[in-house]
Amino acid sequence: MNKPKIIAYLKPSCGWSQGVRAIMRKYDLPFEDRDIINDPLQRQEMIEKSGQMLSPCVEINGHMLPDISGEEVEAYMLANNLISRNERPADAPTNQPCAHEMPQASPMQFKR
Repeated sequence: MNKPKIIAYLKPSCGWSQGVRAIMRKYDLPFEDRDIINDPLQRQEMIEKSGQMLSPCVEINGHMLPDISGEEVEAYMLANNLISRNERPADAPTNQPCAHEMPQASPMQFKR
């Protein structure tokens, strides 16, 4: 099976982006990791190709998957026979937001 050509527009430390990277490692897939935070040209290219500003965006064999999780990337590639199922666990969560988007715990207040 030929490996797909993958360009991933990712943030350096975002949970969603780490999930996409974890899927690439799980299936040993080479991909271009384009930093949309530190390289404004990559961010602009992502916006132009995807039509929106949310990330991650992953282009697989010329097909853009905008605002996608690692879990969704894996499902797309399996559904399109781009990869064969692999039972190895991913080495990072594949469907988790960035730390600053996680719900914060707050103390519960009970009235007497």
